[in-house]
Amino acid sequence: MRQVLTPRQQFQKAIVLPAIRAALALGCQIQTRSQFDRKHYFYADQPAGYQITQYYRPFATGGKIILNDFDGIAADDGKSVVIGIQQVQLEQDTAKTVLQPPSEAMLDFNRVSHPLIEIITLPQIHQAQTAAACVKKIQALLQAVNAVTAGMELGGLRVDVNVSVRRRNQNALGQRTEIKNLSSIKAVEDAIIAERNRQISVLESGGTIQGETRGWTLGASDTVKLRGKEGEVDYRYMPDPDLGPLLISNELVTKLAGALPQLPDQITEELVECHGLTIKDAKTLVELDGGMRLDYFDVVRSELAAFHSQNEGNPVINATDEKERGVIIANWVLHEMGGLLSTSESAFSADRVPAKELAFVILMLSMGRITGRTAKQLLAKKFHGDTREVETIIRDENLGLVHLSEEEYVSMARELLDGHPAIVAQIKDKGQIGKLGFFMGQMMRKGEGKVVAQRAEATLKKLLGLTQ
Repeated sequence: MRQVLTPRQQFQKAIVLPAIRAALALGCQIQTRSQFDRKHYFYADQPAGYQITQYYRPFATGGKIILNDFDGIAADDGKSVVIGIQQVQLEQDTAKTVLQPPSEAMLDFNRVSHPLIEIITLPQIHQAQTAAACVKKIQALLQAVNAVTAGMELGGLRVDVNVSVRRRNQNALGQRTEIKNLSSIKAVEDAIIAERNRQISVLESGGTIQGETRGWTLGASDTVKLRGKEGEVDYRYMPDPDLGPLLISNELVTKLAGALPQLPDQITEELVECHGLTIKDAKTLVELDGGMRLDYFDVVRSELAAFHSQNEGNPVINATDEKERGVIIANWVLHEMGGLLSTSESAFSADRVPAKELAFVILMLSMGRITGRTAKQLLAKKFHGDTREVETIIRDENLGLVHLSEEEYVSMARELLDGHPAIVAQIKDKGQIGKLGFFMGQMMRKGEGKVVAQRAEATLKKLLGLTQ
């Protein structure tokens, strides 16, 4: 017998495929057959009186999230912690509850019945900071595999947190409460801390914790009760009589698994191992601007490699040294451009400073044709809207480095050293080598863009007898 599915029984690819990619990214096992259930409860955010979910047979189970110290977990959790995934299930959304302190709440029904996936972790998180790190990593994973439409602040991801405390001499978990619809990483951590403190206060005063659904408003000091929380028996789960099973073939799972892009941890490891970045810079590059900054880094790297192939033998940077080149590019993409973005309070855009132009700035600096100070000036000019090519700016404004002779470096350095005998004594007699930076700064300013920092440092060390 051939079964013909009516349109209302057919799943949209836009729903199922991102859900499978998300489950694969979390290391889950995809079930070839899953089913839908009705979760019954009566509350204003669900006008139908029940929610379609997957309680008994979800489409994905198992999986885990590995969090490391550089992911921002709490110090008490050591170097790493593994959080298990109980299941990933498809379900329909409910209305959005907007708290109106002190005692009112408003409901937004625009998202009711929209499809979503729910990721349920095991109760293996013991610190609020680690919970926040876990959510941040899940968001990065979902973004990497194109399984989320937007970040938390834009509503693409929301978090429900179950919190319980127990006395030190008890093994069983205490009565839990659920905090609904947290919409930022900070809200996750702050809400957990507030609810933990509330429960401890209740227990220490001789009270008992009630099973409740609670709300949290950013900036508040306490969670607030929304409603009493039903137990699993109260929800009266039952198979949905109108929806058939969801069938997912092994061939589809294999195809999607083979097409997954690199995950954030893999990219971070590659940036550290192959391109020489610190773990901090690598993670920042991966997480910034929804991956746009990382894409920009890659384009700048490709453009610089192309420039180097045309100028072999000239640059200071070894054309084949990926680590040396990677560190320098990351500094400009993250820190130099980041400073300009922060000062101007503007969002990152790859069009603001074309990757080829930044690559040319780095090339000119590596070839000793401009100073570091001039390179920063060029970046700032392009950032603030100068439409001329970098090469044209250098020519029009006479920014090219005119190399000073060895005699000129010595003369400038000697004049500065003679003018500050007390600082010279601190360097030579007390070993305060850090004071050398004062003289280098003076030489750079006096040289008006003509002094190369490395040559200035070498000259100063030679005159001070610091070279071997």
